[in-house]
Amino acid sequence: MAASFPLNAWYVAAYDVEVGRKLLPRTICGKQVVLYRKLDGSAVALADACWHRLLPLSLGRLEEDRVICGYHGLAYDDTGRCVYMPSQQTINPSACVKSYPLVERYRFLWIWPGDPSLADPALIPDIHWNNDPAWAADGKVIHAKCDYRLVVDNLMDLTHETFVHGSSIGNHAVAEAPFTATHSDNTATITRWMVDIEAPPFWADNLGRKDHVDRWQIINFTAPSTIIIEVGVAPTGTGAPEGDRSKGVDGRVINCLTPETETTCHYFWAFARNFDIRNQARTHKIREGVAGIFREDEQILEAQQRAIDDNPGHIFYNLNIDAGSMWARRLIDRMVEKENRPTLSAAAE
Repeated sequence: MAASFPLNAWYVAAYDVEVGRKLLPRTICGKQVVLYRKLDGSAVALADACWHRLLPLSLGRLEEDRVICGYHGLAYDDTGRCVYMPSQQTINPSACVKSYPLVERYRFLWIWPGDPSLADPALIPDIHWNNDPAWAADGKVIHAKCDYRLVVDNLMDLTHETFVHGSSIGNHAVAEAPFTATHSDNTATITRWMVDIEAPPFWADNLGRKDHVDRWQIINFTAPSTIIIEVGVAPTGTGAPEGDRSKGVDGRVINCLTPETETTCHYFWAFARNFDIRNQARTHKIREGVAGIFREDEQILEAQQRAIDDNPGHIFYNLNIDAGSMWARRLIDRMVEKENRPTLSAAAE
């Protein structure tokens, strides 16, 4: 059975601050990887298995810029080539482990688990808000025990806010508001405006007033697993639906999903705002508030995954509100199918 995720894509492997002079193991798209930084600060990603007896290299240690296997002491450089073997001077030329393309950008380390010749850094999705000096951003990583596509479904259909997040960001207007769905060859967008509504608690607090507001949610999906959501509110009648958000508060919810296995994933998220950006207390408060909201999602999604596992072959029926997730899944499926096409052709011959 084909994997549910393409390999020829950039995925977030870690927050930049997670990786240092300590070997960090992580599973990315079913591949065991070890991450670390060299003495010059540049980051490296190697396959986490020694060529000799397959002990995870993450159980070894760093010695200058070399990874030393914790079993027999074989040493590997940052390209994955073995540069030392105990008790012999001649090194077997096949002694190497895979090195993965790795790019540091937007406070994340991005890894390409597929064909390295296709790893064009220009394909990394634009999430500049995460380190743009005009914005304040912070976030966390969740290890979610569910298929990453369930998180995509969740983020592409925000009507669930009414029922899952009623005490923070949800209210009845979210479920009732109309929306539009558009797509391209590798993106899908859901646009929803809620005009002249009561601000939910999270937004009333950040706006600093309880006036009726115009609220926006513009969900931008880039295949296979990056979702940027434009969110915010402005006092009703100040021009936000017409394009002037200056009287309101504007944010970006950054979501980068990295499959671990078919039923688990790493969920890297951040919330960025362009108001009161030097107020670190507000940054902390928003981060913890959003973390609480996402914990509610995590409980829902993991329960959903357990039910899916218990009901193999169950057919899901889509509603109008599933338009965004349907397009996202189609785009993912196309990427997977494209990767598998040469294999299928070869098998047919």
